[in-house]
Amino acid sequence: MKISRNSIVTLHHRLGLTDGTVLEDTFNDEPLTYRLGSGELAQGLELALIGLKEGDRQTLDINPDLAFGFPEDDMRHSLDRSDFGPQYQLEPGLIIEFSTPSGETLPGTILEVHADSVLVDFNHPLAGQVVRYEVEIVQVDNDDDKDDLVN
Repeated sequence: MKISRNSIVTLHHRLGLTDGTVLEDTFNDEPLTYRLGSGELAQGLELALIGLKEGDRQTLDINPDLAFGFPEDDMRHSLDRSDFGPQYQLEPGLIIEFSTPSGETLPGTILEVHADSVLVDFNHPLAGQVVRYEVEIVQVDNDDDKDDLVN
């Protein structure tokens, strides 16, 4: 059975950068299950999966426009140093999870730390990067009536 739009796909994947850095790897763990079109996977990965079938394994390099986008300058904000609790050892490169007024979480990367302020980049940490996905398709289900996803 081939993957199509709205397929439920169980797969192993390895997410990394083209320099060999590995950020996430499920090959030694349980596979993950996604419904294509739900927005859980990067658009480029979803598009590249269409047409694959159980047992297929593929390595895909996905450009920023189809992965995590490009960095936007208006996503960098200067926050008061006092907004950060004493539990944080603030330094450039540190990624902290922030809560939005609506209750969602958003990662922010510390760019600069000053006595009274901290410059934080709220672009996705992988924005602007070509990402490498290696996938192995474990199972494909094209039954549109199933909504019991495990993720």
